[in-house]
Amino acid sequence: MTTTAGGIVSSEPRGLMRVAVAVLLALVSVVLLSGSPEDKRVSIYSTIASYSLPVVERNRMDYVGLLEVLEPLGTVSARVNGDHWRLRYNDADAEFTANKRGARARRTDFDLSANFVLEGGRGLVPLADLSILLSRMLGGPVSFNPKARRLFVGGVAIHFTAQVSNTTPPKLIMTFSSPVNPAIATEPGKLRMTFSHDPVVAPSSPRLSFDSTVITSASFVESNGEAELVVTTTVPVLASFSDNGRTITVGPPPSPSATATAPQVPPPAALAPATAPLSTRVPASPAIVAKPPASGAPHYFAVIDASHGGDERGAALTEQMAEKDVTLVFARLLRQELDSRGLRTLLLRDSDATLTLDQRAAMTNVAAPVIYLSVHAASQGSGVRLYTGLAASGGENAGPFLDWDAAQSPFHALSDAAATSLAAALHDKQISVRTLTAPLRPLNNITSAAVAIEIAPPDGDISRLASATYQQPIAAAVAAGVADARDKLQAARR
Repeated sequence: MTTTAGGIVSSEPRGLMRVAVAVLLALVSVVLLSGSPEDKRVSIYSTIASYSLPVVERNRMDYVGLLEVLEPLGTVSARVNGDHWRLRYNDADAEFTANKRGARARRTDFDLSANFVLEGGRGLVPLADLSILLSRMLGGPVSFNPKARRLFVGGVAIHFTAQVSNTTPPKLIMTFSSPVNPAIATEPGKLRMTFSHDPVVAPSSPRLSFDSTVITSASFVESNGEAELVVTTTVPVLASFSDNGRTITVGPPPSPSATATAPQVPPPAALAPATAPLSTRVPASPAIVAKPPASGAPHYFAVIDASHGGDERGAALTEQMAEKDVTLVFARLLRQELDSRGLRTLLLRDSDATLTLDQRAAMTNVAAPVIYLSVHAASQGSGVRLYTGLAASGGENAGPFLDWDAAQSPFHALSDAAATSLAAALHDKQISVRTLTAPLRPLNNITSAAVAIEIAPPDGDISRLASATYQQPIAAAVAAGVADARDKLQAARR
């Protein structure tokens, strides 16, 4: 028998107490490792906004806040009077009563499938009634997939077709009726595209079979406010975007027998790389025109990346002038300026070839430069804008494996210092310059100092943007800024 610190007498043997504690700890570990169940969500798609909201459970049924559903779609307000909850959306009124099924919208009475719930002034309606409620309040057609919790307001659905080409190697070409921006992940034998914000709907058959030994099938599934397209393959594949996000092409990566090949090195990531925002995507290429140095060769001081190229024109600066052409001209001038200062430079794209963002980042990281310079062009504004990566909240690093989306994080201070040096050199040449941060890929995937350089036309005269006369002083100033920061950048790399 023992006595506790509080004076309570216990007859439990200490050994049994230790066992109880051990069991409790084991149970806690199991709970922590298993994690909490996935939060339920409902996604709403409309021409005004596409968004998702949490679903709560009340009385063993799914509910959603009606005010929160309508807020992104128009002017909405609600007030409570005792057990009555009154909602006004634009010119439509609705009335509900706590713990009652009876409701009224647009002067028409109807019954909910379950009682209305009023909590702290918040009105909750059964999820199953969301379609009829929105149809009454919005005065238009609404369709709802209750099993997947995806609701479509009006004709916003995005349809797609999919077919495998007869090329060698074969490629799956998917064409969408509107631009899409899925998250992409790969695993052995599968490539997954998750549509969290795009109202993509299933084709006539949710499972498509292809007469191909490389790309065998594609399955469309919906759940918890998301849609997922799973492509089944027998070889590793990559996905690339074109036509401003309306076309996704899935196929094997470039083979070693291509004229020039990409490094067969996976990105330095413990997690599969996510897709870029639509404005920064670049499609994959069957031939890559730059190759990193062989093992043991001197590394490059700078890597210059002329954005866009090939099928991806970039911004249409004028009817005849594409961003991809302007960036290549500037990148070549910048390489000359850096080489003249004794800074060994690799130009990733030295022709009208296409490279995916992941390929650009992987090639740069394998080349191990001191600094990465991405080149862009714009028709708006004037002078030069310098961008450094916006800190990403990625996963944890695991030894030598870096989280792909946050690989730049340890180099943010170095990138900022490089941008400051470039800005000072441009200012010395009386070139207008602004320094900004942005989640611009592939900056956040680069494991060195990384700066994006966007040149804009002088005094709004876009016809001069591609002129070497205009670009040369900018290239010289950027090279001078890089040279000025040389010692600091090299010291940080050691």
